[in-house]
Amino acid sequence: MWLKLETLQRTRSFKYRGALNAVLALSERSGTVPALVTASAGNHGLALATAAAAAGASLLVFAPGTTPGAKLERMQQPGVRVDTSSRDYDEAENRALEAAACGEGTYVSPYNHPDVIAGAGTVGLEILEDMPAPGGIVVPTGGGGLLSGIALAARDATRVVGVEPAVNPAFTASLAAGHIVTIEPGHSLADGLLGNLEAGSITVDLVRAHASGVRAVPETFVTQGVRALFRQEHLVAEGAGAIGIGALLAGLLDDVPDPLVIVVSGANIDTPKLLEVTPA
Repeated sequence: MWLKLETLQRTRSFKYRGALNAVLALSERSGTVPALVTASAGNHGLALATAAAAAGASLLVFAPGTTPGAKLERMQQPGVRVDTSSRDYDEAENRALEAAACGEGTYVSPYNHPDVIAGAGTVGLEILEDMPAPGGIVVPTGGGGLLSGIALAARDATRVVGVEPAVNPAFTASLAAGHIVTIEPGHSLADGLLGNLEAGSITVDLVRAHASGVRAVPETFVTQGVRALFRQEHLVAEGAGAIGIGALLAGLLDDVPDPLVIVVSGANIDTPKLLEVTPA
């Protein structure tokens, strides 16, 4: 088993790849970066804030009031406004889409955006550069942008499997139904993977065509994934980042052949929460 440590990426998650690619692509197409609007559970907002600030663009981020402080504090950058009055991610996404429709700025989805998906897909390209024939790649899945990008990058080179919290089966339910369905989001340590899919999201068809499905990880194993990385590897990961390890511990990957590559997608967990789930 090998770990792809996106926890070491700038802003401590894979999200900087897609955010930066979107900002660069917008600049190349229009000659300037317009005002931007987004919704985020935390990591995408932080990544887009960092990329927008570097480009001198303004950004309005809608985030749930439950967003970890480790993510919110670092969003406070020049030209960035953060609205945390939404009760959950679904409300934040709806408000961001409304703001964009009213002319507040160009909407950059955390997952349902071609440039964001392409940027995320560079994770897959890097894995295959180091290991041309892995048995499988395991990818944390919320809206499916990272899973779509890696699956597109890998094509027929290997199996690419998504993992999502069992309390928030938005992707597994949509794949089973053959179309996007609405679920009632639960509560999870993997807060970055919570919420429903945007209507018409391109990620569902991309995952259906190019990935090997999505598996639901019981909440107790999400916590065990964070704990195992910290205790055995001395690595800090948030719940969303460690869910692939949770899937492994739960026996959900037993049918995926070795060598197995697990993407550890982010490390932005509040210190009190980390101490709570990794007691001495």
